[in-house]
Amino acid sequence: MRRKAGIVVGACAALVLAGMAGAVTARRGNDAPVGTWHSAPGVPRTQVAARGPLPVPSSSLPSKAAVPAPSRGVKATGSPEPPTSSRNPGRFLESATSSAPGRQRVGELLHVSNLIGYLAGPPRQTFAYPGASYVKLHFARMAMLPGDYLTVSSPDNTESYRYEPGTEDKWAMSITGDTAVVEVHRAVDPLGLRSALEGLGVRVDSVARGYSRTEQARIPSETPARPGRTGREESVCGPDTSTDAVCYQSTDPVAYVKSKAIARLLINGTELCTGWRVGPKNRMLTNNHCLTTSEEAYDTEVWFNYQCAKCGGYDVFKPTKVWGDQVVSTDHLLDYTLFSVDGFASVEKFGYLTLDTARPAKGTELYVPQHPAGEPTRIAGGKGEKAGNCAVDNADYTGYAAHSDVSYFCDTAGGSSGSPVLSRKTNKVVALHHFGGCPNSGVRGDLLATKLRPFL
Repeated sequence: MRRKAGIVVGACAALVLAGMAGAVTARRGNDAPVGTWHSAPGVPRTQVAARGPLPVPSSSLPSKAAVPAPSRGVKATGSPEPPTSSRNPGRFLESATSSAPGRQRVGELLHVSNLIGYLAGPPRQTFAYPGASYVKLHFARMAMLPGDYLTVSSPDNTESYRYEPGTEDKWAMSITGDTAVVEVHRAVDPLGLRSALEGLGVRVDSVARGYSRTEQARIPSETPARPGRTGREESVCGPDTSTDAVCYQSTDPVAYVKSKAIARLLINGTELCTGWRVGPKNRMLTNNHCLTTSEEAYDTEVWFNYQCAKCGGYDVFKPTKVWGDQVVSTDHLLDYTLFSVDGFASVEKFGYLTLDTARPAKGTELYVPQHPAGEPTRIAGGKGEKAGNCAVDNADYTGYAAHSDVSYFCDTAGGSSGSPVLSRKTNKVVALHHFGGCPNSGVRGDLLATKLRPFL
């Protein structure tokens, strides 16, 4: 097992996110509510979506088979990116940023130079960034003796990850909140001989600091999706009718249970998308514009059960965190990436979703569980709401390719890329959300079902 999941202290209606890399051992908690988001209630959710025209090929969808899982560091291949001349000026990638088109930026990278342990520095250091939603450390070096180990923990030790000697040039799993404590634990050394050895120690060279909720709301909406593209459109179509998933626990129990299968993805320590379990095997699905290679997957945190503990409250459950593993198949035109996770046994209990093999008809009622702007799970189109806009508007819509998408007006926001769009009639996934612009759209589930059948 390369790494294991841990518990996190988070908050409802907040932008509390996490990051990447090589934890060896970690603790896991239960589903008891933990933590409180201390920002004043009533702060509106940031309505962000991407913008910038997307390429649309003149040809029909490709028939090329999905690609087998690559070896470490090898990019899985799929359909090539369409040429610039074929771009469709009317479509926008959900939650794109200038540095990473298609991902919602949720933090910043800070450069530091801290030595910890042995003669190089103190055995324990605290990294505190008041107001940060998470703190994530990068280790340039981790030179320790056999029997010694390193922990990265929250101040109250409710979230803790252990690292063994030999791990270096790696990101640690993020610590939710504004403070991370790093400590070198040494084996028994009564004579102090081990501590006197030179050249040993741990070096932290970078820190990813998660934006506070207030900072997240201030991210300029004019951020282009890609160089040379200007402007941005919101994807909340009219008043935002999405609600905390837990609000439907009694009124719409099926939608609530289905929402458990989605996860929040933190990529590169500062960027966000949504993903979800597809089928009973160890398989996750998100957008190709969110995640493409196994190398990226290795450094992506996958959070399950990051949901509000109470409808309209600010407490959240302890998420179960695992790491991404191998990219099994990916395709640009259908904008999907299928990948596995490390530590699958710990997330199997959250269930899975199934792709619908039939294209939905116009007017089909929908619902979309998602992590907009990194918040705890919300559902757009929940039963019992006046959410008539969350229905199929066009079952034959143009995405990256003609006839590839289903369009709808369900409310989404930055970070919703990769969310499943489910039919209320079948409770199966009819689209993989990827475009904002009102109407919003997702890649047809029936096309994905055909493409991915060999891997599910």
